[in-house]
Amino acid sequence: MPAADDTLRELAAKETARPVPGEIAALAEAARARHTAGGGVRAVLAYGSTLRGVDTRESLVDLYVLTQDFRAVSANPLSRLGCRIAPPNVYYLEAAFEEQTWRAKYACLPLAQFARWMEADVSNPYFWARFSQPCRIVWARDEAAREEVLAALARAVKTMIAAGLSVSAPGDSWREIWRKGLIATYGSELRVETADRAAMIVERNAQWCEQTAAAVLGADFVAGEAGRGRGANWRWRQLAGKGWSALRLAKAAFTFTGGAEYLAWKVERHSGVKVELTDFQRRHPLIASIRLLPELLRKGVIR
Repeated sequence: MPAADDTLRELAAKETARPVPGEIAALAEAARARHTAGGGVRAVLAYGSTLRGVDTRESLVDLYVLTQDFRAVSANPLSRLGCRIAPPNVYYLEAAFEEQTWRAKYACLPLAQFARWMEADVSNPYFWARFSQPCRIVWARDEAAREEVLAALARAVKTMIAAGLSVSAPGDSWREIWRKGLIATYGSELRVETADRAAMIVERNAQWCEQTAAAVLGADFVAGEAGRGRGANWRWRQLAGKGWSALRLAKAAFTFTGGAEYLAWKVERHSGVKVELTDFQRRHPLIASIRLLPELLRKGVIR
């Protein structure tokens, strides 16, 4: 669909060029400065709740640092191997801006690997579900890097809409296709978001969702018979995805300073369930995550 690809690229270019607050730009620059080895950084993206109106003083800013190669991801060979096997690597960052300290959680991986995980044949939605949604290119080394990012984002949208169509019902509109697609992807991770969060994301990004769906499916599209009976692989996707999530969580425990506190904060923010951490759990976030996971599953906080 060359015409759809061009339209999606244009929509992504317009969306990603929107400005970000100064504190997000400062955090992006601080993250970029950490990864100068090898070929260095090619682009830094911002995404997530702080682009949907959540106060950056009350939340961690979410960034993606896209490098030229694995050498720029980490100086540690084991850490680079971890990124190859279960990307991305996740780090914690603090940066000063206008006499305040701002905080970010950022993922890091090579741009080529990032782009590969957006393809339609990648069943795990970890990357394409996130980046089918609006994001910003906070920094790009050059136009070639920017174009590679835009192409990856366009592919993410196509993959996401196809996923939504696979769980849609006859008569479903673009809004329902997006909403049901997001809910299905939530089930493939160890997430604490409730189903109504998908509807909130669609409503806050209604113009983006409608325009991208129109580009892929046609302006007057509603789901018909083509959208039925194609969701059978979601049970396997979700089972495998939870395994990937557990592996990423364990890996992040070695790189994400303050990981136990972040997990507790994330759970309370999205579910209202307060998690009390012991000093031992704060010092050993991997053990904390292993111990907390069964309890959170039992309470239905994580599904």
